[in-house]
Amino acid sequence: MSCPSRQFDSIESFALVSDSHGLLRGPVLEALASFELIVHAGDIGPRSILKRLESIAPVVAVRGNTDCLLSSLPATELISVNDHLIYVLHDLSLLDLDASVAGISVVVSGHSHRPEIRRHKEVLYVNPGSIGPRRFNLPISYAKVDCREQEFRVELVLLEEDLAR
Repeated sequence: MSCPSRQFDSIESFALVSDSHGLLRGPVLEALASFELIVHAGDIGPRSILKRLESIAPVVAVRGNTDCLLSSLPATELISVNDHLIYVLHDLSLLDLDASVAGISVVVSGHSHRPEIRRHKEVLYVNPGSIGPRRFNLPISYAKVDCREQEFRVELVLLEEDLAR
C-alpha cells in the first residue's frame, strides 16, 4: 500500500458523491456548500463539473467507466482525513486489496447508483448513490461524513423526489 496522495487534517465533515454524469442541480450544490471536502467516486461528466465542485471545497475525484474525457484522473485514490485512510474507486468489483489489512477505514465507490453503507472487518464501505440523472427507481443521493469523533459517522442523504425528474 502506498502513501496517501493527499492529507486533510482538522476536517469536521466531508461529502461523498458519485455518478453526476454531467448534471449538478442547484439544490445539490447548496447541500454540498457546507462541507470542507468533496470526494467524487467517478462518472463525473465534463471537467466543468469538477470546476464547479472545486468552487465549493477541495475535491478528490477518480475516473469512472464513462469518464473518457477525464483520462488524466486516477482510477483510484488513497487519501488521509484526520489520520483515517480513505480509498476511493468507481467500481467496487475492481477492488484489488484487502482494505482491513491495508489499514483503510473507509472504501468509497459508485457505479451502481445504489446508495449503501455497510461494514466488513471494521472497514466502512460506502456507495453514496448518484447525484446525477435519475436511473431506474433509485434515489438521488450523497453521503455525509461527520469527522468530529474518533470514529467517522456516515449518513446517506436522499434528496427530494422532485429533484429526480
